[in-house]
Amino acid sequence: MPHVICEPCVGVQHGKCAQVCPTDSIHPQGDQFMINPDTCIDCASCAFECPVQAIYQDEDVPARWEEYIQKNAEAYKSPVG
Repeated sequence: MPHVICEPCVGVQHGKCAQVCPTDSIHPQGDQFMINPDTCIDCASCAFECPVQAIYQDEDVPARWEEYIQKNAEAYKSPVG
């Protein structure tokens, strides 16, 4: 997954990241936005636009927010069945 939206987005949801995403990969999921790892092209437009600095390259996510890597990935998994 190229980029991950972390805790600073929870409850804030400005939506500026979704507005600038050229692949429409960012969507509200509960109390925050999430990035679809299958369609993200790693352009970083969202990270530059985020007013709360919640978006990181997956390998640069601060240790305290590493759970958001899995959280973002799971938000876009199709249910089996």
